[in-house]
Amino acid sequence: MDYLYTSLKFVLGGAMVVGVTTLAEQVDPRYGGILAAAPMITTLAFLFTWSEAGRQTTQQLVIATFWFVIPTMVFLLALYVLMSRFSLLLTLGGAYGIWIVATLLMNRILTSM
Repeated sequence: MDYLYTSLKFVLGGAMVVGVTTLAEQVDPRYGGILAAAPMITTLAFLFTWSEAGRQTTQQLVIATFWFVIPTMVFLLALYVLMSRFSLLLTLGGAYGIWIVATLLMNRILTSM
């Protein structure tokens, strides 16, 4: 295992999180949202997968990501709705519970195709 290469992946991913947080806190939450929703992390994952596993695996990752964005959108909607009604921990727990159900449902749909 190449520890320097793996460390680079963690640093790049962490830098994205720091960038989103900084933009949301210091500039405008909308810009943080744009950065959070931008496909930068997925692009990095696709590039690293391409370099390590090749085109076919990357194509499978891309199509799986497409389908599993749907449960992520359900998670975001649940998070928004629950946040005005419950504490942060209950909101996160509920939104993740909904996400798990949506993800399992999407996985079942995809395996039956």
